[in-house]
Amino acid sequence: MRLDRLEAALGHNFSHRDLLRQAVTHRSHSACHNERLEFLGDSILNCVVALLLFERFDAAREGDLTRLRANLVRQETLAEIARALGLGDYLLLGEGEQKSGGKQRPSILADALEAILGAVYLDAGFAAARETVARLYQPLLADLVLGSNNKDAKTVLQEILQARRLALPHYALRATRGEAHAQEFEVECQIPALSICTVGVGASRRVAEQAAAARAVELIPQ
Repeated sequence: MRLDRLEAALGHNFSHRDLLRQAVTHRSHSACHNERLEFLGDSILNCVVALLLFERFDAAREGDLTRLRANLVRQETLAEIARALGLGDYLLLGEGEQKSGGKQRPSILADALEAILGAVYLDAGFAAARETVARLYQPLLADLVLGSNNKDAKTVLQEILQARRLALPHYALRATRGEAHAQEFEVECQIPALSICTVGVGASRRVAEQAAAARAVELIPQ
């Protein structure tokens, strides 16, 4: 199995490629699987996300930071990042898991991504793991809206429009670029009633929509 494309998508070239192979190996495939790496990667992910949030929101309270971190490290978010990487194409699964759609199961994708972060740490240390997490999370961190109970940008935008009794925004996919393992999506957010049209770019359609929504929130007159 060629893992060079996955390394390119991660932005980290492994000195010990066996660590990456183990990270993408599910327990249903062989005895040398990724569960121990997942355990390690989970702790590293929580630590790095906490650091990134602490640095970005220097006036945020502990409770706000805790809620933001919980949202960023939950299974759904991890699975979304994994799909953007095309991680499912590299997973080594047992026959039963393959037939049951394991390559796209959120729990398996999320666990494998955490295992990869653990592998990066063992391969090159904490600084490399931090760089990898920061790179993967950059689009999500860029679009976080502090306040409004730390809701995501699309929810904040929807609530603003509903409060003004305006129609909900319309999101349209404008372009998809790149190869399947490293695609980039460009989405447009339209609010005709306010003559607002913004564009967001991200590694998944959802991330691109969040980026477009965050820009729209900034443009709405107070």
